[in-house]
Amino acid sequence: MERYFKRKSPELAQPATNDFSRENINVPQSSSIPSMPKLIDLNQLPSDPHDRKRILDCHPNQRDEIRRAYILRGPCRPEGYIYPTKMIGEKQRRFNPKWFESFDWLEYSVKLDKVFCLPCYLFNDQVRTQVGSDAFVSEGFGGWNKMQERLEAHIGKVGSVHNKAIKNCDALMRQHQSIVVALHKKSDITKNEYRIRLNASIDVSRYLLNGLLPFRGHDESEKSFHRGHFLELMKYTQNQNEGVRKVTLKNAPVNSQMVSPKIQKDICHCFAQEILKSILSEIGDHVFALLVDESSDVSKKEQMAIVLRYFDDTCGLVKERFVGLVHVNETSALTLKSDHFQKMKTRREQL
Repeated sequence: MERYFKRKSPELAQPATNDFSRENINVPQSSSIPSMPKLIDLNQLPSDPHDRKRILDCHPNQRDEIRRAYILRGPCRPEGYIYPTKMIGEKQRRFNPKWFESFDWLEYSVKLDKVFCLPCYLFNDQVRTQVGSDAFVSEGFGGWNKMQERLEAHIGKVGSVHNKAIKNCDALMRQHQSIVVALHKKSDITKNEYRIRLNASIDVSRYLLNGLLPFRGHDESEKSFHRGHFLELMKYTQNQNEGVRKVTLKNAPVNSQMVSPKIQKDICHCFAQEILKSILSEIGDHVFALLVDESSDVSKKEQMAIVLRYFDDTCGLVKERFVGLVHVNETSALTLKSDHFQKMKTRREQL
């Protein structure tokens, strides 16, 4: 075993310890997590490519806004500028402004006397995959003697990075044609149709409640001659309104027709809450009387009828408003006073 494992020297061997105090732990003083870049004022974006910050160094939530601002502004092309000459080989050469007409994406840096590619700069996270692309993004190109050849080589074929960057610029400026916008429009249409169905159900419920008419029918199947007041009145509303007919009953999604008994009860409950709220607003801080009496229905179930009696200052009359019926186990005076009067008080405080 000694041939395969070497013994540690006494200097390196250290006794085991269970002391994990903060003095024996080397905690780094500074965190290695980079800080988030600050937001940039879009009105103060530099025009010269030499002064621009890399898109990847900008705030992630602001990158598309910066790209859109530069696209709307266009490439940096100084007007009336006298381009300097420099010795290349044995001749004096300089930038030719006619190149702007052939290449609409080309821009010129006055400080560096070099040209850049605006689409590739805006989407430089993809340009890095192309060899020599930094010459038109960060470094710039100033070989005026080989300008035409290098510009055509930079454009490349149909699937080149430069052409992909141009497509990204077009897609960024045409967001109304994107899939996200199409889904958002579809969502707005769905919400509008849902609102039409809900309003139709509310109008039908309001009419039936005002006339004290029953909602449900004995037979609500498709073959029934009379499916109940609610469904029949909804069908009548369809025939009178083309917009309602397109989004209700059979023309609506099966799980969102807004005509189920549960939906009908929810709508009636909302009406009851609004009526009770209006009654309590009329009472305000004035005194009122709570009239409670037992009232059994046809099935002989014990019920409690609740009526509020108060004086209305606006018209100078004593009003009595029926609040509702509450099922109770017994109708003794002590039970009605101790239990349901407290419920009415709690409901008033909630409203």
